[in-house]
Amino acid sequence: MNIIVLGYRGTGKSVVSKLLSKQLKRRLYNLDAMIEEAVGIPIPEIVSMWGWARFREIETTIVGQVANEAQDAIIDCGGGVILNNRNIQKLKADGKAILLTAHIDTLLSRLRRDRNKRPRLKEGVSWEDEHRNVIAERQDQYLAAADMVCDTTNKRPDETVYEIIDYCKKQTWVNV
Repeated sequence: MNIIVLGYRGTGKSVVSKLLSKQLKRRLYNLDAMIEEAVGIPIPEIVSMWGWARFREIETTIVGQVANEAQDAIIDCGGGVILNNRNIQKLKADGKAILLTAHIDTLLSRLRRDRNKRPRLKEGVSWEDEHRNVIAERQDQYLAAADMVCDTTNKRPDETVYEIIDYCKKQTWVNV
């Protein structure tokens, strides 16, 4: 069974996914990295050249490939993967989804420090309002997809990983 890591930007998905992969000795699929590799350019350039709609089409193609290939893997998803319900259906056909969350002030602080700048998701609003609005818009979809919710606000990545592993063992999703 795959472990799918979901959440908004800044929740710690990539760091937690890498640590989970190491700890559980499972292959890691980083969907954003796979998109960049498939297209040959960084995500900001993909979005700049073709827009978010085309990016989401490429993302759906990569999700399909990963869903067909991954077995007992960790799948690190981009924050918007939940926008297409087919993505979640494909991923969860052989997986359980872990939703990482954090308090909005913590997310904004982390995003301000993030060197991996992403293109704007909404125009015409402040940077802070953009993130608040997008999180609010996606909240129900994140929760609907989640088999477990893990708040990373006051946790180090390794603490989050141990919480996830402990929960997964109790649910018999992993054998460690």
